[in-house]
Amino acid sequence: MLGFVTIGTNNLQESCKFYDAVLPSLGMKKVLTTERYIGYAKSNNSEKIEFYLMIPFNKEDATYGNGTMIAFLAKSRSDVDSFHKIAIEKGAVNEGTPNLRPSDSGDYYAYVRDADGNKICAYYSF
Repeated sequence: MLGFVTIGTNNLQESCKFYDAVLPSLGMKKVLTTERYIGYAKSNNSEKIEFYLMIPFNKEDATYGNGTMIAFLAKSRSDVDSFHKIAIEKGAVNEGTPNLRPSDSGDYYAYVRDADGNKICAYYSF
């Protein structure tokens, strides 16, 4: 079981703008802001931060991991669609338009890369 996830950023303010726009479609909101990191929690549980944007502690450049991806569970296909649409509008790179994957599974996924290159997925599984 995961406690929380962090991703590094080289521009905390710009990343914050992106995630402030994208995460509400997945039922999350910003609940904590400091000079070094920003925390997001589910809208119905603001006490439990599950996702952090962070300037790396070692003061080196933030980089993404090849093969690393963060996947957010959505409540519906339309939430996945909203996530993808907003992310692209906010400058994300499309890594996979909303679609069933595999095509016969019923699971619905969309993929983007944020400005720091982090691969982010939203999916709905039923």
